[in-house]
Amino acid sequence: SRTARLLTPAEYRRVFQQPVRSADSCFTTLARLNDTADARLGLAISKKHVRRAVARNRIKRQVRESFRVHRLYLRGLDIVVLGRQGLQGKSNQQLRESLLRHWRTLVGQCATS
Repeated sequence: SRTARLLTPAEYRRVFQQPVRSADSCFTTLARLNDTADARLGLAISKKHVRRAVARNRIKRQVRESFRVHRLYLRGLDIVVLGRQGLQGKSNQQLRESLLRHWRTLVGQCATS
């Protein structure tokens, strides 16, 4: 739903200003505590890193589904997921495992900050 997404450039900018970062070979994730009790997601999977639209859409679907499943765990965070070079060759299972590691890292780091 719209309440679960970062919609405006200002919302993205806020996350990019002072983020908690997590990175691996698939994704770089940026997170920041928000003022609401909901988690919100923003995606930035660029054509530069994943050339074919079919592959970009598959990756976005995997990210959205993982976010949906773990949304209660991520409560109170604004998250931006950025794709990295070589992402296109990863399987769906590898993407899900990577995202789960990122979610755990972000929640842990945001809880301590």
